Amino acid sequence: MRFDDRRLGRTGVTVGPLGISASYGVPAAAVERAVEAGMTYVYWGSMRTPAFADALRHLAPNREGFTLVVQSYARVGPALTWSVERALRRIGYEHADVLLLGFWNTGMRPRILAAARALQRRGLVNFVAVSSHNRPVAAALAASGEFDIVHLRYNAAHPGAERDCFPHLPAVNRPGIVSFTGTSWGQLMNPKYTPAGERTPTASDCYRFVLSHPDVDVCATGPASAVHVQHAIEAREMGPMQDEELAWMRRVGVEVRRRAWLKQ
Repeated sequence: MRFDDRRLGRTGVTVGPLGISASYGVPAAAVERAVEAGMTYVYWGSMRTPAFADALRHLAPNREGFTLVVQSYARVGPALTWSVERALRRIGYEHADVLLLGFWNTGMRPRILAAARALQRRGLVNFVAVSSHNRPVAAALAASGEFDIVHLRYNAAHPGAERDCFPHLPAVNRPGIVSFTGTSWGQLMNPKYTPAGERTPTASDCYRFVLSHPDVDVCATGPASAVHVQHAIEAREMGPMQDEELAWMRRVGVEVRRRAWLKQ
């Protein structure tokens, strides 16, 4: 019942169901272990740590074995171009598979999208992705046809995508969907938010909840250690949650929202 590899929406690219991010301090050896174990959506994000850079250099001989994502928060075209070129130079790669335009909560600026297309034409990136914390905006970006992949927030404490995003995805040729903050910044694993009489979720539980939704292609993870990577690998091997487990995670999520003053 393990989670199998998945097609990343209309990109046609096959990826592992769990991604790994550069921003949280995971050691180089653990990154390499993650990719070997099938965490092949590799997110060279905004906080590009030296250890993650080392791992990417070590992984270069296996370049076709994973999907490299380069993120930029640039808000003007020249800055976007500079950001991508600099990221690739740092690791010695000729191109990224995905350019992620980060944190667009009020819609996309045409000049940024034009700069991204120019990078595509130069062969520096293959696909263009966008991330948003605003669910209606994320749904609109997914429906626009302009983006190959959409990153959005989804977890047991923030299930609103089930209402605002997933039902509105294109029925045909939909973009790949990547979720982030699967643990709700660790709040779902904090015993002080767990309802009385309930078990506190682990990171593996949080990832399994996210991946059990059929509209999620990849659950991005932000490990800080080799142990965190192992939790992600274990989540894949455990596979989808049963109805009872999903109901338990939702009960915990409700309490996290109530006690941590979160919005869905």
